[in-house]
Amino acid sequence: MNEHIQQFKKVAVVGTGVIGNGWIVRFLAEGLDVVAFDPAEGAQERTQKALDQAWPSLEKMGLAKDANRNRLTFVPTIEEAVCDADLIQENVPEREDLKKSVLANIDTYAKKDAIIGSSTSGIMPSVLQAGLNYPERLIVAHPFNPVYILPLVELVAGNKTDANVVGRAKKFYASVGMKPLIIQKEIEGHLADRLMEALWREALHLVNDGVASTEEVDAAIVYGAGLRWAQMGPFLTFHLAGGEKGMRHMLEQFGPALKLPWTKLEAPELTDELKEKVITGCENHANDTTIAELENKRNAFLVELLDLVESYWPETTAAK
Repeated sequence: MNEHIQQFKKVAVVGTGVIGNGWIVRFLAEGLDVVAFDPAEGAQERTQKALDQAWPSLEKMGLAKDANRNRLTFVPTIEEAVCDADLIQENVPEREDLKKSVLANIDTYAKKDAIIGSSTSGIMPSVLQAGLNYPERLIVAHPFNPVYILPLVELVAGNKTDANVVGRAKKFYASVGMKPLIIQKEIEGHLADRLMEALWREALHLVNDGVASTEEVDAAIVYGAGLRWAQMGPFLTFHLAGGEKGMRHMLEQFGPALKLPWTKLEAPELTDELKEKVITGCENHANDTTIAELENKRNAFLVELLDLVESYWPETTAAK
């Protein structure tokens, strides 16, 4: 077992929705003991279904020697879940009042040296720290779905987060196979979601204005930009667009086009008509394929794609 992971013998997962269950799967696959808490009816059954769905992909990727689904325990209270955990991953719905209430309970019962990681996709850690007894051990640790396959986790410190906690968190998440990316400055939506939201807003405009269907928008990304972004990301992609002189020539050649009113930064009004266009388009695109079948295809694709990405970029900035 990874030497650093031994320092985190037990992790707690509070909130077992899609993201929480993703964390559970990843932690179990890495050979950790996991204690879970979720007061919602049927939560434990849904977690078992999530494990059934995800475990084959993890077996294909390679399980840790001590990986065992039976190392998961559900408990009836937050106190029991977090009292002796070395790291607590909070994943309750994205409502500031709810998150702050749950985090306050976690903060009350957790060991003083335990790290509290919030999976929030948009709330800044300084906001979540307000009112905590030990705010210095809270950090945003925002993953991406499916958590058990995609390696990126954004680590965002608040104005009261201890620098040592950031370092410990980075080592821990790296030890469970993730690529921790420390965000230099806290901001709503962090980094990756802000980039995805910009594309999402533009995509909604294109569908709303009748320029393209949902399937055509997806095809534009899958067979164009998406293939390049999976290897290099937008900056290196544009660097290559400049030819031998790289980004310098690219900005000289295409920079003026940035002033053209091509894109619409504000999201369109989410009318009933637009909702139906998006919903119907996605349903037609999926045809009779179930969500579970789509998830299986996605997982198989991501496992193979991740292997390919790693073969070209064994070291990334995020992992350094």
